Amino acid sequence: MTRRALQMTAAIVGVIVVLVAITPFVIRVDRFRPLIEERASAALGRRVDLGKLRLSLSRPSLTTETLVIADDPEFGSSPFLEAKSVSVGIKLMPLILSRSLKVTTITIDSPQVTVIRNAAGRWNYSSLGSSAMPSGDMTFKKLEWTNGRFIVGSTNSRTRSIYDHVEVTVSDSSVTSTFPVVATGDLDGGGHFTLAGTVGRLNREDASLTPFDGRLTIKGLNLAARGFLNPSVGLGGLLDADATIASRNDEREVRGTARILKALLVAGGSPSAQPVTVDFNTKYNRRKQSGVLEPSTLRIGNATAHLNGTYHSSGGEYSLVNIKVVGDRMPVTDLRSFLPGIGIHLPKGTTLAAGTLNADLTVSGPTNNLVTAGRVGLYGATLAGFNLGAQVKAISGFSGLETGTDLNIERLTTNLRVAQNGLRFETFNAVVPAVGYLIGAGTIDARNNLDFKMVATVTARLHGGMGSMAGTSGAIGAIGDVIGALTSAGTSGSKSRSQRIPFLVEGTTSDPRFVPDLSGLVIPTLMSQLGNREVPGPAPGQHEPSSNPLGAITDLFKKKR
Repeated sequence: MTRRALQMTAAIVGVIVVLVAITPFVIRVDRFRPLIEERASAALGRRVDLGKLRLSLSRPSLTTETLVIADDPEFGSSPFLEAKSVSVGIKLMPLILSRSLKVTTITIDSPQVTVIRNAAGRWNYSSLGSSAMPSGDMTFKKLEWTNGRFIVGSTNSRTRSIYDHVEVTVSDSSVTSTFPVVATGDLDGGGHFTLAGTVGRLNREDASLTPFDGRLTIKGLNLAARGFLNPSVGLGGLLDADATIASRNDEREVRGTARILKALLVAGGSPSAQPVTVDFNTKYNRRKQSGVLEPSTLRIGNATAHLNGTYHSSGGEYSLVNIKVVGDRMPVTDLRSFLPGIGIHLPKGTTLAAGTLNADLTVSGPTNNLVTAGRVGLYGATLAGFNLGAQVKAISGFSGLETGTDLNIERLTTNLRVAQNGLRFETFNAVVPAVGYLIGAGTIDARNNLDFKMVATVTARLHGGMGSMAGTSGAIGAIGDVIGALTSAGTSGSKSRSQRIPFLVEGTTSDPRFVPDLSGLVIPTLMSQLGNREVPGPAPGQHEPSSNPLGAITDLFKKKR
């Protein structure tokens, strides 16, 4: 290259450098601010205010210190969106040559968006991009939100959910066609979410009804922190979910898989080691604010139950649900590690080694205070390591009862109610071959305390004689003791008998205590709970009256009871 050519090149470069240096001063970019505010306000249907505009040539862009977008007047005067700064990527040459503004990208830094729903189910962003928007299309190559905060709430409640560190990327955005969007952020109270899919085209009548198809992934949502469980009594659990979303006009369909880990659903329980997995399919009508849980599946290990029901959100803080749960022949060996989560701790040194569980339950109420109630049945179960005979030996009437180190339960059925503050068992019925028949009712409170009133109809063969007649006190109890002693005199080996023995179960779930009914109130109380029906005794054919006179007296006492 000749010397002259080098000089010309240097001169051209110098001119370009000078132009670049003086452009921000020659072009008063802030004069575009009213135009940008006007167009943005018309496009959104809201007042838009920008701070002073500056031109950056390192990455051709306009920057503003602040951005404020007004809220829908029906929801108040506070801003819908506030941002620390906005950078608008532009094409430099059209700006220099013709003073025309060509936008390529928009980056919003540290925005805070407040999203509110009123009692009628309408959102404050529904009117964004309303039908008043000028005809034509607005497109951007890329729209980004960095380090954002979303505040979500309802006009019916002061409680707000806050999503922090929200990052949003929109590519090739357009109001007249679909475009991809990806959003990530931290969940209120812990956890993380990722949302990816396509949006569009914009519904100009109601922006909240704009179609969306995508996938939502949630990791570590804290159920207590979000208000689904009551943290004040120690409840908790973490939710993971992976779901697809298809949203069209009023209808939204969500299907996928949710897992609840470390579930602690009843005060006094402890986090369950076994997660609950739900394969779900739900449809929600946004105008009616109600949804249907289509037939879905709940799994705890290999134990499977089926779900279906409805839920309704009236714009309040919590939704109301009514879900049916039906499980048949669920292996208890899969359920046992979940039991602590609902406040059931097996006695120390024991384990459920066999058996199946049937359940027909209804889960209902507000999501922050759900109650599960219905019928539960346990069949062919073995409570390994539990010697019932040793536990009840102090109760008069059970002397000589030998059950072995493992307790076999042929059948156990009860009406169960599970709430956040404890469990209640009504009309508790059991067939225990080593004993006979058990009936009763009771509760497990928030501190694992047991309060059960039980009656055993003993049909098993007892070793060492008939023993005392249980369920009596005072003189009658003494007569029973005498009768028991007399009828055992001169006998050896095993004797078969059938008698009704009321008793109490106290202590805690991990350390139960079986004590005699000294008050004599167990049977009257149970009769009252059963509607004054007679407390059931042995099944027909199981009771064999004594053939001697003293045995007949014993039978008489039983009948009077």
